[in-house]
Amino acid sequence: MGTVDDYLAGLEPADRAVIAHVYAIAEETAGQVEQGTSYGMPALTYRGKALISLMRTRKHIGLYPFSGRVPDAVAEHLAGFEHDKGTVRFQPEHPLPDDAIRAIVSARMAEIEDPSLRRS
Repeated sequence: MGTVDDYLAGLEPADRAVIAHVYAIAEETAGQVEQGTSYGMPALTYRGKALISLMRTRKHIGLYPFSGRVPDAVAEHLAGFEHDKGTVRFQPEHPLPDDAIRAIVSARMAEIEDPSLRRS
């Protein structure tokens, strides 16, 4: 078991299902990922860099792509979801669409592969 698996095991079933689905789509999109931590959060890593993390908070589920630019870069996929620099927020009863997850993961992978994309 890895850090993401450990985190999922401690969640309520409804939250676990939604968060596990996002991680599954991220793994499918990115291919070779590993479980790790970044900023104290369970995360998937890609090429040794933090790719994506999800955390249940009191008010929402937060998706963290470890980039301040990714949410704006994929904003057309996030209509109806609250997002700002480095965070996308959603409710378990209104989960992110798979195409939005794929867009977030793909944009973050591109940043990892080409660090110049992270610059302003």
